[in-house]
Amino acid sequence: MKGNFIYSNPTRLYFGDEAQKNLASALEGFGKKVLLVYGGGSIRRNGVYDDVMAALHQTGKEVVELSGVMPNPTLAKLNEGRRVARENNVDFILAVGGGSTIDYSKAVSVAAWYDGDAWDRYFVRQEDPQPGERIIPVGAVLTMAGTGSEMNGGSVITNQEAKLKIGKVFGEEVMPKFAVLNPRYTFSLPHRQMVAGIFDTMIHIMEQYFSGDDDSTSDYLAEGLMRSLIASSRVAVNDPENYEARSNIMWTATWALNTLIGKGKIQDWMVHMIGQAISAHTDATHGMTLSGVSVAYYRHVMNYGLDRFARFARVVWDIPSDGKSDSQLASEGIDALEAWIREIGAAAEISSLGVTEALIEPIADATIIFDAGYHRLDRSEVIEILRESL
Repeated sequence: MKGNFIYSNPTRLYFGDEAQKNLASALEGFGKKVLLVYGGGSIRRNGVYDDVMAALHQTGKEVVELSGVMPNPTLAKLNEGRRVARENNVDFILAVGGGSTIDYSKAVSVAAWYDGDAWDRYFVRQEDPQPGERIIPVGAVLTMAGTGSEMNGGSVITNQEAKLKIGKVFGEEVMPKFAVLNPRYTFSLPHRQMVAGIFDTMIHIMEQYFSGDDDSTSDYLAEGLMRSLIASSRVAVNDPENYEARSNIMWTATWALNTLIGKGKIQDWMVHMIGQAISAHTDATHGMTLSGVSVAYYRHVMNYGLDRFARFARVVWDIPSDGKSDSQLASEGIDALEAWIREIGAAAEISSLGVTEALIEPIADATIIFDAGYHRLDRSEVIEILRESL
């Protein structure tokens, strides 16, 4: 392990097919007025809303509802949430949904009582709240596995006017105080959303795994998580209500991005940067934008981190190495990744997401380029990767 780091995660998790029974006790001590945040109304149809409201009423909470959070939460929606939270002087935000709803709720939590331009401060300038500034605590009831937002400080907002989608990772003070994870709550997800979450989980692990050259415990943990995810995904895509598979996927998604496997790692995140730029221009599903560009991206950078890509092929995909060069082995590992993307039904080409040749350069211009991973891209390389992904 390289580097010096601190590991702390304050989020309390309640996991299992009766996890929701802990919600009432988890809500105690967080004030009387709760802002209930959710998306398009599916939680009303699948019974989750009733479970949540029962717990809120049991604990005597006064509930203010804010619905309509979209898959790529917008700045306009954030400003609506700021206003509702502030006008009602809420004590707590309960996010019920997937990563977008939880991401959005974190943004509302830091922006509600800030008088300035929250987009510029938190997302453009990447600043953090200062000590003493009011942050509304957040809790989560998870209904879609994939983002890991239930146990991290991440928040992603889309500025539709500027055609920019930017993420900000806040500190412990913004992380959910608790999260309720019942795998059965994910059963009613549309198949495409389940698959998008599966690939989002996979790429979270890969973005951390494909960096560094030391013998790191974090990499061994990442390999185990990827192997588990691949095995469970193959069951879930054919049997979406297989509890064992869906529970393993949900647990893997949480550990993929709760900061544990990133410790001691440089990390990459360029697949996310390109994918987020695609979403900003097309409003395409996040996980699908990532699957659509990942193969071309990894083929582009493979030779800069050849040892790790060869190890990925051997350990994660069980590809025999006998008589093969590292380059051949690494290439076969990426072939296996592409085959799995197609097998589970994730997007293999970004043209299926609405990306056209005319959008290539605007998407490249909206892509934030990091100096991390095995190779720093330039704009022309981003364009090349996008064209190869069409």
